[in-house]
Amino acid sequence: MSLQKLARELDETARQTASMLEGITEALELLADRDLANNPSIKQAMQMIITALQGQDRIEQRCHNMALAVRQFALLPASAPDSVYDEIWASLTLDELRIPALSGSAVNQSHGDAELF
Repeated sequence: MSLQKLARELDETARQTASMLEGITEALELLADRDLANNPSIKQAMQMIITALQGQDRIEQRCHNMALAVRQFALLPASAPDSVYDEIWASLTLDELRIPALSGSAVNQSHGDAELF
């Protein structure tokens, strides 16, 4: 698989996860009805949905960041030093992609956001 194809697939994965949210957002809007929103179980369900939405947003961001990095990698000559690849990773916006020590370990971090990685 070429790096450009990999980048397109990452972008498509992000698009597909975003499209899944339409029905979930509609359900959340129904639950937000004033008569229902006062019920503690409904409030808890709404919070769970919001957390899931935040997790999807994080996945979408990761996919777009990785696609950007892959596109930049594809432009590099085969002789490019590792430091150039490191600079590309360092330019990304999500810490777990940008900071090597956090790569694949965000699940161990606790900072309020839903984390799936």
